[in-house]
Parts: sequence; C-alpha cells; structure tokens
Amino acid sequence: MSFPSFSFLPPSFFRSLLSALGLIGVLMISGLAATTAQAEEVRVKLVTSEGDIVLALEPDKAPKTVANFVKYVKEGTYNGTVFHRVINGFMIQGGGYTADLKEKPTRPPIPLETSPDLKNERGTIAMARTMAANSATSQFFINVADNTSLDTTHPNANGYAVFGRVLSGMEVVDKIKTVPTTRRNPFQDVPVTPVVIISASLIQ
Repeated sequence: MSFPSFSFLPPSFFRSLLSALGLIGVLMISGLAATTAQAEEVRVKLVTSEGDIVLALEPDKAPKTVANFVKYVKEGTYNGTVFHRVINGFMIQGGGYTADLKEKPTRPPIPLETSPDLKNERGTIAMARTMAANSATSQFFINVADNTSLDTTHPNANGYAVFGRVLSGMEVVDKIKTVPTTRRNPFQDVPVTPVVIISASLIQ
C-alpha cells in the first residue's frame, strides 16, 4: 500500500499550519482560563444601613447554593430585608424578613450542599435552615467567629452550607454584631434599630 506524497506542498504551508494550530491551542487555553476565572469570580455587594459588604462566592465548590443565592439577588429579594438575628460571638443572620419582620416569599428549599473545603470560619457566609437538612431557601448568615459546631465534621451534624466569604467590609459585619438587640415575639436577638440590607447586587 502506498501513501500520497505531500512533497509538493511548500514549507510556508506547514509553517502556516503550525501557526494556526498554535493559535487554536492558545484560544482553547484562554477560553478555559476565562471559564475558570468566571467560576471563581462571583461577587455580590450588600449595601446596608451600616455600610457596604462585598461577598466572594465559590461556585466551583458550592454551585447549587451559589446559584440559589445569586437568583435571589437578581430577583431583588434581599432588597429591603434586615439582619433579623444578631448574636455577638456567633453570627449575623438575614435575608428573609422586612424591617417589620414580615417574611418574604421564597422558592422551594434547596438540597444541603456542604464541602470539607468550606468551613464555618469567621468571615464566611452560609445558608440558614431549619433542623431539616434540606430546608434552606433565602436566609443566610455571616459567621463572626470560627463556628466549628456548624461544620459537617462535627459529630452527628449535617452541617450548614458555606458558599463564600466576606471579601471586604468585615468591619461592617463587626459593627452589626455589636448592635443592641431585643426580643420581638416570636423572634429573639432582633436589633433594636433595624439593620437594613438596602440593596444586593452582582458586581464585576
């Protein structure tokens, strides 16, 4: 069996071919890098009555949880809500109620999505839920201390799904955690003066 000869093709053809293949390779690598960077660069800005908080979310480690949170952000659900539960030394919780403690409508709960790489450490954001593991909707909390008891590694615990961290504005979080609180049935640890999330938006 004989094979066709390509000796008639000039050297410039092969140089052009190699150059084109190299360009394709660069574009593929660039595209992959861009996709990876995009997955790692979900940022949300919370404008609160106490100052701004910027969150860096981690869709590569908690894709369903991040997607759920981002959808609520895009829908404007968090606008006008409050941090309704504030416990210094533990966490600040919000995203579910208006200043008069009326509950905002939510979508169906999402499955619990935990990762050993995402722990409830100071400055991280996680989904709030009931005692049922798969019950998180819109409410979230920001840890103001290392809360290892909320991790899946804690004995007999399903854990709470961490999905990002405070990128900037931790001083605002620390300010919120110290506000005076009271009891407003059936709520405990409610700030005396509402701490309002004025707006929540995606940023580049």
